[in-house]
Amino acid sequence: MDIRALVGRNVRRARILKSLTQEELAERAETSQFYVSSLEAGRRNPTVEMVVTLAAALGMDYLDLLRPDSEAISIGDD
Repeated sequence: MDIRALVGRNVRRARILKSLTQEELAERAETSQFYVSSLEAGRRNPTVEMVVTLAAALGMDYLDLLRPDSEAISIGDD
């Protein structure tokens, strides 16, 4: 699987599990809603720094955003 699609899919699933909108995630990650939308659609190639930032905003380990098995996503409590 393409890494852009993989990260995008995992960000979207984690965001939905946390009941966040794209705008809310963007605020937490200090980026734009357009960036989050493009990332989730697999149109962005995120930097390592952005993967770490998004993971922190989602309350999870950044490695979970890189795992091919979506069941491996673990989200910590706020």
